Amino acid sequence: MSNTADQHHLTRTLKEGAAALGLDLSEAQIDKLMAYQALLAKWNKVYNLTALRDPAQMMTHHLLDSLSAMTAFAGAHRVLDVGAGGGLPGIVLAIWAAEAQPQMHITLVDTVQKKTAFLNQVKAQLQLGNVTVLHARVEQLPIEQQYDVITSRAFAELKDFVTWSNHLLQQDGKYIALKGVLPQEEIERLPAGWKVQSIRPLQVPGLDAERHLIFMERAS
Repeated sequence: MSNTADQHHLTRTLKEGAAALGLDLSEAQIDKLMAYQALLAKWNKVYNLTALRDPAQMMTHHLLDSLSAMTAFAGAHRVLDVGAGGGLPGIVLAIWAAEAQPQMHITLVDTVQKKTAFLNQVKAQLQLGNVTVLHARVEQLPIEQQYDVITSRAFAELKDFVTWSNHLLQQDGKYIALKGVLPQEEIERLPAGWKVQSIRPLQVPGLDAERHLIFMERAS
């Protein structure tokens, strides 16, 4: 396939996948998601941001996978994406929220400098005014502001995720962890004072694999 045909095919996969997820994406959002996917593929050759090399796999396993979680963030104002890596779900969330949830601001934190350099490049090129990028360890972030939602995808065990970042979660805030197979053992190891509020299985278009959102909050 020529590059143009490839792009048409990827765009169609994105549009059909978003529609299957019940997301009404504008042409501008589609364009930004495609531009992000192209940047991810380009930088990945040098920076190793993701193990996936095939653009069609990136579309399904990364972009649609992240898009499947979007509605869980409805109503959020300040979101922290921990271990943001190549920007999943944070950059995808920012592109969606710019139109769907304009009140939302997303902060991406990662310890790896090449990853935050990439995220800053994406922010600049896609003109994402609702994004802040931090190069830091989340457990060392000062409590300058707290977040009503803290999220992560393929970051760490739930216990560590909560332990390292809960100083940044506002009192009535919640965690949304993007996981594959239901991590029952991780749930059982949650630290005292924390509980799973709900679990939502996800069906990602074109992906034959289990995906779950784990919602956690302080136990009252």
